[in-house]
Amino acid sequence: MHIASPFKPAWWLPSPHLQTLWPVLFRRRKSPELVNERLELSDGDFVDLCWSKKSDRPVVLLLHGLEGSVQSHYVGNLMLSLERAGFSPVFMHFRGCSGEPNRLPRSYHSGDTGDLAEVVAHINQQSKQAVYAAIGFSLGGNVLLKWLGQSGAANPLQYGVAVSVPFMLADAATRLEGGVSHLYERHLMRSLKRSYQTKFERMASPLDVDIDTMKGFWDFDDQVTAPLHGFDGVDHYYRESSCRQYLSGINVPTRIIHALDDPFMFPRSIPDIDEISKSVELLLAEKGGHVGFVSGKYPWKPEYWYEQRIIEFLS
Repeated sequence: MHIASPFKPAWWLPSPHLQTLWPVLFRRRKSPELVNERLELSDGDFVDLCWSKKSDRPVVLLLHGLEGSVQSHYVGNLMLSLERAGFSPVFMHFRGCSGEPNRLPRSYHSGDTGDLAEVVAHINQQSKQAVYAAIGFSLGGNVLLKWLGQSGAANPLQYGVAVSVPFMLADAATRLEGGVSHLYERHLMRSLKRSYQTKFERMASPLDVDIDTMKGFWDFDDQVTAPLHGFDGVDHYYRESSCRQYLSGINVPTRIIHALDDPFMFPRSIPDIDEISKSVELLLAEKGGHVGFVSGKYPWKPEYWYEQRIIEFLS
């Protein structure tokens, strides 16, 4: 169901870009003590996990956005809040995002649910507590929602949360080409190109491409992401990997937090109410930017509304 969100942005952060950039640039970041684990995957590659030291609690798995990591602005403080609320947070790096290139030529992408399923199965087998819930941000939210929809009633989670989701990947790629949003695309493209170059300094690339000529996501995903992961070009990749078409199949109680003014996508990308399972609750705010949702009376005392809504939902 759609729920009109009561979120009101801080008066000193009225625009979507200020909402988006403030926590990236100015949030005081804190994090609990974490224990690192390298999980060997079934195909010979690996992913790195960061575990809370708080054990014997329900496990909550966190998934980052494009080119994110445990250092991303939305991770550490939320993990602390989850600990205080009685949970044991675990952070999952997608392949190649933990500071060390992954072993295989393939990488991660917006529709890759296999690694998520393998990580959840590993935690359920090895941990004192099963995975209670998963929280995905941006790309990670798309991955989570797609997996929840694909697996339906067989999904092992009890709850899901997704924040600032690119429901339609083609729309997101187009949105990031224009206006001020192009600055986000430039930043992310620099990171993607750097990751590609770092990895293929160590091994031969299976692709004959010149990444310096790639201007945006359409180029990169057509020439790199799609062929590395078995898609027939960018249109096939975007079509198959976008989560919007899978939302009707979700059986796990799920909360999606999204803003109409998100500078990473169009309002038209948001699913209609008849596309969403009855298990899904879409909190739709007029404002909030991309993983922003900053409120509060004073700049020196900001409040992060989406974190409050996550803890509220999981508790």
